[in-house]
Amino acid sequence: MAHKPTYPVLRAAFGVAALVAIVVLANWLISLTPVGNRGHDFTENKNHTLSDGTRALLKELDTRVVIRYYASRNSDYMPEQIKLHMRRVDDLLKEYAALSNGKLSIDNLDPEPDTDAEDSANLDGVNGQRINDQNLYFGLAVSCLDRTSVLPFLDPEDETMLEYHLSKAVSEVTTPTKPVIGLMSALDLKGAPAMMPGQRPSQPWVFYQQLKQSYEVKDLGMTPEKIDPNEIKALLLFHPAGITPEAEFAVDQYLLNGGTVVVCVDPFSVAAQMTGGGGNPMMGMGGGAPTTSTLPTLFGTWGVTFESGQSLGDPAYKTRMRTRDGESDGISILTLPQAAMPQKDNVITKDLESIMMLLPGAFTKTGTGGVDINTLVRSSTDAGFVDSMRASRLDPALGMSIKSKGTAYDLVSHLHGTFKTAFPDGKPGEKKEEEKKDEEKKPEIGQLPAEVKKEAPKPVWLKTSATPGNVFLIGDVDAFYDQFAYRVQNFGGMQMASPANGNASLLFNLLDQAVGSKHLIGSRSRAAVRRPFTVIREMENKFEKSFGEKITEINETIEKKQTELAEINASIQKSELVHGTEPERAKKKEITDTLVKARKELREMEKDLRRQKDRLTGRITLANVLAMPLIVILVGLGLYIVRRSSTRAR
Repeated sequence: MAHKPTYPVLRAAFGVAALVAIVVLANWLISLTPVGNRGHDFTENKNHTLSDGTRALLKELDTRVVIRYYASRNSDYMPEQIKLHMRRVDDLLKEYAALSNGKLSIDNLDPEPDTDAEDSANLDGVNGQRINDQNLYFGLAVSCLDRTSVLPFLDPEDETMLEYHLSKAVSEVTTPTKPVIGLMSALDLKGAPAMMPGQRPSQPWVFYQQLKQSYEVKDLGMTPEKIDPNEIKALLLFHPAGITPEAEFAVDQYLLNGGTVVVCVDPFSVAAQMTGGGGNPMMGMGGGAPTTSTLPTLFGTWGVTFESGQSLGDPAYKTRMRTRDGESDGISILTLPQAAMPQKDNVITKDLESIMMLLPGAFTKTGTGGVDINTLVRSSTDAGFVDSMRASRLDPALGMSIKSKGTAYDLVSHLHGTFKTAFPDGKPGEKKEEEKKDEEKKPEIGQLPAEVKKEAPKPVWLKTSATPGNVFLIGDVDAFYDQFAYRVQNFGGMQMASPANGNASLLFNLLDQAVGSKHLIGSRSRAAVRRPFTVIREMENKFEKSFGEKITEINETIEKKQTELAEINASIQKSELVHGTEPERAKKKEITDTLVKARKELREMEKDLRRQKDRLTGRITLANVLAMPLIVILVGLGLYIVRRSSTRAR
């Protein structure tokens, strides 16, 4: 019986091909299910995991939401950076659809020229961007019923804010009305028209534009008669410079009637200085709002004091700033990391990496307000108050002369409890009831004694809040100015602003908390922020503490000797002798020797600090270079020993 020939190589090839086909098909089928879109996020801050707020928002959807996602996928001109970002957007939209219980759907559209997809994109306001001389699309429109919110361009530089922008768009189209926020500010946040022909108008603050996207903003001015808590969901006092007692009374009664107040004050506002004259930088300090703001009556009643005469400097959180002459320490320009945010589980700050404050003021608890005061952001115990003007000029001597009391000051606080009025006698300027009665008893000219006046209705004002209230305090205004809070770029004729730090996230988290909306807080807090090298900073602080007085003394000696040397040179120039007299030459040599010695001693101390930094940098570099290869070698040796032992056992 003849045996059929076998082809083992061919059979093996067919088996491998079948296995590959099974793996590919199985992977494709699984990817179509919600299980296939799940993954594990091993990043430190779970940057690739949807926040609890977004999950809650999607679970509460009761109306169908459609996302029209426009992306030029078939173009060879799309930059690689945008292609990589496109994959992230694809994955994120799949997660949104999977968590929405069928209430959210994604329409993927490629707007090629002269297609229905291109017409749809233009109707939605996604007009494309000129990239590499091609009109390319990368945006989306979120629709629910007759409401549409558009993200015209998904900027790769703003990737960490992608979830927030998308969740906010979903929230906007599914919320019938926006919460109303009252605004009181001495600054013109909404911009101003051009003062002269040919001059460009000033743009609205970026945070103000974002505020109007999420809320209905009602500008109350600086002298409101009354603030209705039934209409105003939250009241934002943003740099209330020169606030009147009558306006403070209106704020006081708004709070006691159940309103929530967010206060941003500043001892020295750079933004007010730069945008003086109602948003016109040309007018400077002369025509605009004062640079200092506070609430002179309310703060004391609330149980806090605010230092408005000086700025807070903090060597532990100082920021290294670039200047024309190189770099300098901003002792009162603070980069505050998570270590400065004591409440790790607070939804306002728990996802913020760091915030930056410029020449901030500080709050001190007095304990006389009868309310609970929770610290959200605070300084270190090395902090102390410095002259605001010198701090704004980055005076290097401030770091050496700062005097600390060992106290950590509040920079952002939350006050909660039953508030008492700051005006026990009623509205300022109004006469007391006793004075009114005395005036009513006196008959007017031509009035008969028997005539009786009808009593006017008595004004109603509260002395204690009926329900527990909330006040949020922030000791800085400049933190939310465009130049310090955002990276503003013009992209294809459109202004694009991305957060430069966590400042805007902090303010909007407070406002979301104030109006009772918590769904967007976690996603917004994913703003990209830099993480300062705290080890080097601590090393510099120890150096300044150890040698600060010595350095100050040496600098004073140098300054004094330079003055003496200048006086001797001036005396020599007036005399007939070219090199001066013998005593003058001896004195000049003595001063020069002292200056050389002092400068050498100063350089040696600075060299010692640099040597310490270089040693630390060398150790870190060595660890980075050798750590991973060493781990691989150790793992390899371990596997070799295990296998060797198994072989011997056989």
